Amino acid sequence: MEQGLFVANVISRWGEPAVLAACGALLGLMFGLAAQRSRFCARAAVIECCEGRPGDRFSVWWLALGAALAGTQALAMAGWLSPEKSRFIEGSGSLSGAILGGLCFGAGMILTRGCASRLLILSATGNLRALLSGLVFAVTVQASIAGGLAPVRQWLAGWWRIDGGSGRDLLALSGLGAPGGLGLALVILISGVVLFIRQHDQRLWLGIGAIACGLAIAAGWGLTQAVARESFEAVQLQSLSYSGPSAEWLMRVLASTSVPSFGFDAGLLPATFAGALIGALIGREFRIEGFKTENKLGHYLTGAVMMGFGAVLAGGCTVGAGLTGGAIFALTAWLTLLSIWVGAALAWRVHKAMGWPV
Repeated sequence: MEQGLFVANVISRWGEPAVLAACGALLGLMFGLAAQRSRFCARAAVIECCEGRPGDRFSVWWLALGAALAGTQALAMAGWLSPEKSRFIEGSGSLSGAILGGLCFGAGMILTRGCASRLLILSATGNLRALLSGLVFAVTVQASIAGGLAPVRQWLAGWWRIDGGSGRDLLALSGLGAPGGLGLALVILISGVVLFIRQHDQRLWLGIGAIACGLAIAAGWGLTQAVARESFEAVQLQSLSYSGPSAEWLMRVLASTSVPSFGFDAGLLPATFAGALIGALIGREFRIEGFKTENKLGHYLTGAVMMGFGAVLAGGCTVGAGLTGGAIFALTAWLTLLSIWVGAALAWRVHKAMGWPV
């Protein structure tokens, strides 16, 4: 009761947009710093598995996934989160979009040497290749939402639509319910802790960073739910995602009149960049890196376009759909995550067959 009164007072004083932007900024700073210091990277995790040696990078990614699942499901079990009200479950979705978009995103992730969030973090460390790829990614996302690529995206998404509701909720479909979801999440978290300990020995700070990445996702769900409960306006339940915010900030920089008002996404993107920059400076890892002879510009640009289109078609990136949507056990989110891994694995095999550096 006191918590709700506090949130209501803050909203009354500052307004929903400012409060949501502050929440996004706080969690973006946390995620950016933690991801940079822990070397959180879905692409690196996929490559380790493809090479038959799941190690450091996979253990960090798996631990972050476990923390996101456990934190989010604990909120739902306590009654502080209503996952069924999120866009991943309440609204209609596309199974064809999740599969095809995930495959496209995963292949692009291999070409650009990082997913959407990883490109942002690498840009903050001075990597100009990641910065250029991130800009192309943002342009493609916008083109896929409301530009020239939108008709193609809508056509592919229309192949296999699914209504919103329990049909998009894996816990409802399986009959596990909230207790089962929390139990499964704890199993994944414990397995992540065990795997991490076996891989990292004394490097405890990497584990702390991985857990912080996952808890940032859970906190995003919890904070937006808290604001939604006390607000008189409609507030979308959401957490970390880097596809939509990239396009939003691109259009904001270009001074478009169609940019939505400030909210969670507006605070998230720049704060993630700032957090990663702080992490790079702390670790003395900031250095300007451009393209070299072995860096194939065409690969980076092609991959960025594939990721941008795939993210919109699938409804999110590795973080936005995979971890954020996966944390509430949304069917399409898990399909997207699995498809991203399959697409990345296939692209890795092509790279190996062509003799390209991975």
